[in-house]
Amino acid sequence: MSFPRETVVVLHGLGRTAISMAWMDRALKKAGYATINRSYKFRRGPIGELAEKIVGSRIEEAKKSGAERIHFVTHSLGGILLRQFDEDNLMPEGSRAVLIAPPNQGSELVNFFRDLPPVHWFCGPAFGELSVDEDSIPNQLGPINLETGVIAGDRNLFPGFARHFDGPSDGIVAVERTKVTGMDDWIIVPHGHTFIMNSPTTIRQTLFFLRNGRFQHDRSPQLSS
Repeated sequence: MSFPRETVVVLHGLGRTAISMAWMDRALKKAGYATINRSYKFRRGPIGELAEKIVGSRIEEAKKSGAERIHFVTHSLGGILLRQFDEDNLMPEGSRAVLIAPPNQGSELVNFFRDLPPVHWFCGPAFGELSVDEDSIPNQLGPINLETGVIAGDRNLFPGFARHFDGPSDGIVAVERTKVTGMDDWIIVPHGHTFIMNSPTTIRQTLFFLRNGRFQHDRSPQLSS
């Protein structure tokens, strides 16, 4: 089954490049979608500025290419950029979004690391805006308006970070903090934050949501809603 008039905008996370989403990109293309998957300079500004430049430009590119529907697949920070753009703009009609490991309510690790000069230099101003504080960007954004599915990971590959979380996490984002008001579905996969988007399970669930507007909860006992 092909979707020749549907384009998926793919947004990688902080500290990563488009290469990190290559397996997902390949799967989307194989499923018949056109894709836009390019690296962006995450250090260049706060979340509000990045969202307008990055998400906005890719939507315009998709429209110019003739896309009748524009969807989004994001990892980590990419999901917050999408939420910020959604907060400030009218999104394309019929869009669906899959947010993979998004810090929708911030990350405890940001609170711990944000004042360290090397971290601030490498990650840029957007990193400090992802805290769990009530006035952080993720916690100030309203409900998401897109038809949205969220995929959380529950495998912490960084044991030294476990003490920062009250419950299960993917090592960077707590499972419960991936949730966002307005989402249409939510699922947990047994993977860590860094490579969750490359997992065959994550890719399969992403494709299923884009086609159906929900996840395939009955496919594996390891998946929970």
